[in-house]
Amino acid sequence: MKCDLCPKEATIHYTQILDENVTESHLCEACAKKKDSLGSSHKFLVSELLSSLADLSEEGTELEQGDPKCPGCGLNFQNFKKIGRLGCSQCYETFSDQLDKLLKRIHGSKQHLGKTLHKKSKKTQRMTKIQVLRSLLENAVQNEKYEEAAKIRDQIKELETEPHGSS
Repeated sequence: MKCDLCPKEATIHYTQILDENVTESHLCEACAKKKDSLGSSHKFLVSELLSSLADLSEEGTELEQGDPKCPGCGLNFQNFKKIGRLGCSQCYETFSDQLDKLLKRIHGSKQHLGKTLHKKSKKTQRMTKIQVLRSLLENAVQNEKYEEAAKIRDQIKELETEPHGSS
């Protein structure tokens, strides 16, 4: 998609909804910077997002012991919500309860699961198995275990000739 202001490729896509009016902007990075420097009213700050999510996650609950401060840097949770960044490594321990609630609200879990597929396709499983067997074959040949190497070679041939639908 092209930038609304120049012929470059748009990398920033902004949608504004006011009442029932939807306005979309598609800008390249340079034009977006120019527009923001001219006083655009649509700046998006991650700290504001974190702050609003933290406020929502604390609805109906009081912070234990008031608003604790991190012993390492002196940051309190209210200041974290304003700036959107923790001050030091001890902040993670100090604010663990609040961060757990916040992460669960943002990600649905407080544990990062990564970006890989949870279930590999049969083809991917077969290719991975072939790679492992080739490594074992190479190792067996280097160690002069030729009978073991022949068995592994046969397993590789069997997997390579196997129809794509089975396994």
